[in-house]
Amino acid sequence: MIHFNPLTPEQLNALHEGLVIPAHPLALDENRRLDEISQRALTRYYMASGAGGVAVGVHSTQFEIRDPKFGLFEKVLRLAAEEVDKGKLSRPFIRVAGICGPTEQALGEAELAAGLGYEAGLLSMGGLQDWSEAELLSRTERVAEVIPVIGFYLQPSVGGRTFSFGFWRAFADIPGVIAIKLAPFNRYHTIDVIRAVCCSARREQIALYTGNDDNIVNDLMSVYRFQAEGKMVEKRIVGGLLGHWAVWTHKAVQMLEEIKRARIYDTIPAEWLTLNVEVTDSNAAFFDPAHGFAGCIPGIHEVLRRQGLMKGTWCLNPHEELSVGQKEEIDRVYRDYPHLNDDEFVKLHLADWLT
Repeated sequence: MIHFNPLTPEQLNALHEGLVIPAHPLALDENRRLDEISQRALTRYYMASGAGGVAVGVHSTQFEIRDPKFGLFEKVLRLAAEEVDKGKLSRPFIRVAGICGPTEQALGEAELAAGLGYEAGLLSMGGLQDWSEAELLSRTERVAEVIPVIGFYLQPSVGGRTFSFGFWRAFADIPGVIAIKLAPFNRYHTIDVIRAVCCSARREQIALYTGNDDNIVNDLMSVYRFQAEGKMVEKRIVGGLLGHWAVWTHKAVQMLEEIKRARIYDTIPAEWLTLNVEVTDSNAAFFDPAHGFAGCIPGIHEVLRRQGLMKGTWCLNPHEELSVGQKEEIDRVYRDYPHLNDDEFVKLHLADWLT
């Protein structure tokens, strides 16, 4: 099958220049049923914030949406797609669908997403621990025939696994792979992927995106140089596809635009290193690494609840709650880093988004 790429030249250019792509949460009411008004409001918030896309059906949207007893996978993808269509944005915007499971499930999710107008699929390799690297590469090739693929290196502590340099080198060669999200939370593994892409003849066709919530700013500022085919090759992580950017999104967009301007002149002010620490400290409050990331989804919900974008922190899994002390940690980062939140922006537009 010949790979068909539905991204427009403008979307591809924007993808390679760098975009803020929030991982879209799932808004529920007190009965743990879909709160459609809040769900639509979140998509409107991300578009108004200047984000360049949304990722729906990913970890932040809760994998349980695929459970037949909830049956929410198609519904939440459709709601976001509808809001993007209604938004009629003048700038490029990319809808990314989370895709997971064995090959047939992944193909079904890819076909559904493509049919709803999604331009790319974030292909998770979680839950396939017993699959060989060769089997996972074959699965990727088949999915890439249906929808352009964004690869996903997920940290082992939340269900991912470690892959070899050779795996990523072969992954980069697959036609239809347009980007890779790096989220191993590990410098060695992050470098493995970037070096592998630099060694591929397709390196200019693959955009690198950070999912390393513990090192966002530094990832975006760094230039990676490697020897490939007898010459020095450079590659940057140009943007982010992040659960962290599901909150305080307007400020994240401003931050990325400042970093992109600084790249032009190759001047990164030293205070950006301090900002990296502030952003990482804020992420620790949201994502709860102190308790093995147990409260990462409720942590995102808590910030959105405070802003009025969600009614509560409920998850489909009733055991998924804020950890002990996590609310106080969110209080602290609000107090310590007021320049990072976008509460005033949300307050100004909230009524319109909820209409």
